[in-house]
Amino acid sequence: MTFLLGMTGSIGMGKSTTAAMFRAEGVPVHDADQAVHRLYGGAAAPAIEAAFPGVVVDDAVDRTRLSAAVIGRPEALARLEEIIHPLVRAEEQAFLAQCRKDGAEVAVLDIPLLFETGGETRCDAVVVVTAPAEVQRARVLARPGMALEKLEAILARQMPDAQKRRRAHFLVDTSRGLLAARRQVRSILVAVAGRFGHGERRG
Repeated sequence: MTFLLGMTGSIGMGKSTTAAMFRAEGVPVHDADQAVHRLYGGAAAPAIEAAFPGVVVDDAVDRTRLSAAVIGRPEALARLEEIIHPLVRAEEQAFLAQCRKDGAEVAVLDIPLLFETGGETRCDAVVVVTAPAEVQRARVLARPGMALEKLEAILARQMPDAQKRRRAHFLVDTSRGLLAARRQVRSILVAVAGRFGHGERRG
């Protein structure tokens, strides 16, 4: 039985870097954001175009147009989630089936809105990737096309970092440098090593 780690963290916390560290340790990782990106370019495009006419260009969802169609409109965002979440979940299930088939001892579900969507109930333990607020802010505002208003809108949809940390089984603080983060990842894998096949999944 595969021990399932849910991994989450607010924007700019270093989650992608941490996911790469788990992969470097031989742990399979399912990235929900990457799954959405694939679906926008394929299976989800027709349904999204039907719900939001004009957002699909050359058979793929134009993220800028889609963002303009849903930002500041909770009902539109909810409709988008109704379309995309079941498709992402199906990809997740296929990933987990492959992990079990391969005999993976540990697998990671990288889900930005893990707590917000109740995804932690599907996991044996949760890793929260974190950093001080000033580090997070500097990282995000340095991204191309990012503005303070956009950052605040994103953060408004995400559970506060302090609350996530309180609910975590493990933390990875990425503000201390790559070497320290890699040590934290390895420590997490050591901590769960004795629990392979003895999951405490609640869902």
